[in-house]
Amino acid sequence: MAETRKSDGVDKHVGERVRLRRIMLKMSQTELGNKIGVTFQQLQKYEKGANRIGASRLYQLAQILNVPPGFFFEGLPGSKANAVLPDYLIDLMGTAEGQRIVQALARVRDKKVRGPLEQLLDSIGSDPLPERRKPRR
Repeated sequence: MAETRKSDGVDKHVGERVRLRRIMLKMSQTELGNKIGVTFQQLQKYEKGANRIGASRLYQLAQILNVPPGFFFEGLPGSKANAVLPDYLIDLMGTAEGQRIVQALARVRDKKVRGPLEQLLDSIGSDPLPERRKPRR
């Protein structure tokens, strides 16, 4: 009897990266599913890491989502080329709401507004923000 393949942490990570990019492009699961020839339920399984994404399908997703195939592996735990984004930011950016929040914050250019805004968000958050790094010059 053939052994069935189970998804693992890599499949979950790749699926999260597919979801992140799909949301960044404001694309629905149905729309992306149609473009790769699967149902939105199948795409949901890919995004949750419940089903593995084959190499040709991953390449197809990279083409449609306009990213290099390596994008799906960036930040993979244990990889030598870890992404700079921490998990909490990847989680936030994996939601439409998180995308809107980050985009709104990015539009605030005035440093006199940004400082108090950061303090406000820090005070209402459940965990303190990580220590701020000094900008490189």
